[in-house]
Amino acid sequence: MWKKKESKISYDKEKFQPALKTGICTGERVAGLFEKSTRKFHEICLIRNDKELKDFCKQYGVEKDELKSIV
Repeated sequence: MWKKKESKISYDKEKFQPALKTGICTGERVAGLFEKSTRKFHEICLIRNDKELKDFCKQYGVEKDELKSIV
């Protein structure tokens, strides 16, 4: 009956880019924001399945194809 209100998290799109960091050994994936000027990755959440990745993309208003891949 009552639908949960979806809220998008805002970030400075000039300074940050949503990214997905994948571990070399374990394949563990972490979603976060990549700071363009300092080239630093800010971890936000661990991605264990496709639903969590979809939720992250929805929260930050990006498509899966737009995520920068970091190894």
